[in-house]
Amino acid sequence: MEEIFEKGYRIMEPEIVDSLLKLEDEVIEVAKTTRVTTAGRKFSYRAAVLVGNRNGFVGLGTAKDVDRFPAITKAKRNAKLNLKRVYRGSGSWEEQPTDDKHSVPMKVVGKSGSVRVLVMPAPKGTGIAVGKNISKVFELAGVRNVWSKASGRTSIKLNFVQAAIDALTKPSKMKLTRDLERKFGK
Repeated sequence: MEEIFEKGYRIMEPEIVDSLLKLEDEVIEVAKTTRVTTAGRKFSYRAAVLVGNRNGFVGLGTAKDVDRFPAITKAKRNAKLNLKRVYRGSGSWEEQPTDDKHSVPMKVVGKSGSVRVLVMPAPKGTGIAVGKNISKVFELAGVRNVWSKASGRTSIKLNFVQAAIDALTKPSKMKLTRDLERKFGK
C-alpha cells in the first residue's frame, strides 16, 4: 500500500484495498434528505462512513440512496477509494527519538467549510484530547496522543470530520511537495 501512495497511483477498486489492508469502519452520520419535485417530495438517505486500519491510513466516504443500508454500503466503498496516508510522529521534543509513532509530527490546521481544526502533537499518556465527533478519526488513523482546538460551526459533523482528516493529511502533502522539489528542482 505504501508503494501505491509513493508512486501516486489512484486506487480504482475497493477490493484492492481489502486485499492489502485490514480496515475497520465507523458510520459517522446517516441523514434523511428530501428533494421537492412537481410530483411531491422524494426522500433519500445520505450516509458518511469512516474507514481506517489504526496504522496510518484513514478514509471518508459519502453516498446517497433511496434506502438506508445501500447508502451505507456505497459510502463504505467510497471511503476505501478515498483512502489517505497519515504521517505520525513522536509527539514531544522532550522525548528521546524512538520508532514509536503515536502522535502527529507537527502542528497543522485542517479546513472544511467554516470549520477549522488545529491539531497539535502531544506526549505519551495524554490520550486523544479532541472533540467527541472527531475522536474516531484519530483512533482509526492510529494516532494515540493528540491535542486539538476547533473553531467554526463544529455542529455540522461531516465538515468537522473532513477538517480533521485534512489536518492529518497535511504533513503527507508537505512531504510530497518536498520530494517533488528535490526531484525536479524549484
